[in-house]
Amino acid sequence: MLFDVVGTSNENVYKLLVATIGPRPIAWVTTQDVDGTLNAAPFSFFNAMSGNPPVVGIGIGGRGPGDVKDTGGNIRRTGQFVVNLVSYNLAKQMNVTAIDFPKSVDELAEAGLATAPSLHVKPPRIAEAPVAMECERLVIVEVGVDRAVILGKVVAFHVQDDCVLDKDRCYIDTPKLDLIGRMHGAGWYARTTDRFEMPRINVNDWPLRKAAE
Repeated sequence: MLFDVVGTSNENVYKLLVATIGPRPIAWVTTQDVDGTLNAAPFSFFNAMSGNPPVVGIGIGGRGPGDVKDTGGNIRRTGQFVVNLVSYNLAKQMNVTAIDFPKSVDELAEAGLATAPSLHVKPPRIAEAPVAMECERLVIVEVGVDRAVILGKVVAFHVQDDCVLDKDRCYIDTPKLDLIGRMHGAGWYARTTDRFEMPRINVNDWPLRKAAE
């Protein structure tokens, strides 16, 4: 069935996106405003955009026209943020930080989370998160009256010690991270425990593989 974006409401286009693109990794973003106020919020329009330089992208919507939430405002003013990743055992705490609290409310405190200092940026990371990426803003692309895409360069990675297989070769025990992703609807998520392995095919091996198949 064809769904032409022309003539389809923004609300319904959003439904199509989140119902068909998944699971989506979750950027649990911590920021710090110029007055020192901390903010934490999850965003599922998120992914890695480049390996060299290491760049991540986050889509942030607002509560109203011209508003890209506290996270977007803090990044605009300071140029710094931390992307924390969400493990299954932190799902409930992440969900608490998704509540639309007033700016004065500390989401981290409400969720019972601790912070740890970052190396290169002022915003702290979430101490319990299995992975945290310190980021510096590269560019903000305005894509609507209350939407923005933020690209950030990763300047440091923090990975839970027992999930590092080989520090020198940067081998990570990805399954042990037990990360979750966002799915469709208002409250569906997925775990990364259901996996299968399929090695990439070398172009020189393809003729024989094709003939065999």
